[in-house]
Amino acid sequence: MLRYDISEDLSLRMFTVNDAEALFELTMASKPYLREWLGWLDYVETVEDSKRNIEGRIKGLIETGGYPKSFALIYQGELAGTVGYNEIDRGIKCGTIGYWLGRDFQGKGIMSQALETLIDYGFRDLGLNKIEIRVATGNMKSRALPERLGFKEEGVLRDAEWLYDRYVDHVVYGLLRDEWAH
Repeated sequence: MLRYDISEDLSLRMFTVNDAEALFELTMASKPYLREWLGWLDYVETVEDSKRNIEGRIKGLIETGGYPKSFALIYQGELAGTVGYNEIDRGIKCGTIGYWLGRDFQGKGIMSQALETLIDYGFRDLGLNKIEIRVATGNMKSRALPERLGFKEEGVLRDAEWLYDRYVDHVVYGLLRDEWAH
């Protein structure tokens, strides 16, 4: 199982179907908090839904030639969230990152460290030339991450996502391989 130890407390590792219950519980515990910016939460109603999600992530290994696209965030032995590549375009060597963190794990620097590791992984192991992060314009906490990591704001996609009762615009951030200083 592929695992990246970031610090004594934090690691990224491949999801397994054994994570289904923990992923479901974390999702449900954080649902009111996450619902403001994540449009898929109403589709998660059972542990089986989380299991199918994980199975889909595992099938993504084929698309990347054996490299995982997404990872479980493990903080002090607990599943804290997820981070990964929602899309990878092999033709232009570009990956689009998505991430979320459970409410109780906010404010500990977890996601900043995880994103740094995922960016390194994308450029080094996946051979990407560009990495994008797309964030709802009003989601200031998520927008702060790519800005802090040196991504450039490339533009705004209007009405890019339907969130339950309204469309939201997305800011597109991009980072090129030769801009990554880590």
